[in-house]
Amino acid sequence: MNTIIFRTIAPFLAALAGLFSVFVLLRGHNEPGGGFIGGLIAASALAIYGIAWGVAPVRRAIVVHPITLAGFGVFLASVSGFLSFFAGSAFLRGLWISVPFFGTELDLSSVLLFDIGVYFTVVGTISTIGLTLEEPEVD
Repeated sequence: MNTIIFRTIAPFLAALAGLFSVFVLLRGHNEPGGGFIGGLIAASALAIYGIAWGVAPVRRAIVVHPITLAGFGVFLASVSGFLSFFAGSAFLRGLWISVPFFGTELDLSSVLLFDIGVYFTVVGTISTIGLTLEEPEVD
């Protein structure tokens, strides 16, 4: 599917899907969504871009290797668990902190950090699989 229409609309569609994936990530736990679904949407955005333009432009767009993203995600998810452990609570228990932000209070939690870790893990894993399948074989 290498039509001029698809190649023209793919960057806009990928950007919109990437933005929507961040929205779904941030609204998780209060409403349906979270790191896993947001990560799948972001990986789908990269797949759309890859189908239109190929593997090399996708690798340039994500800057780091997708396996590095997955490893970073696992690291973030485990750090969120150890934060509660070091705070004297059970492993992976949610912790919240209120931070002043432009005249209002912004509530941050270890649960959000865990979701961001899951997001990066899913994006990295699915992107690695997709990019590996799309790369031409080298004999």
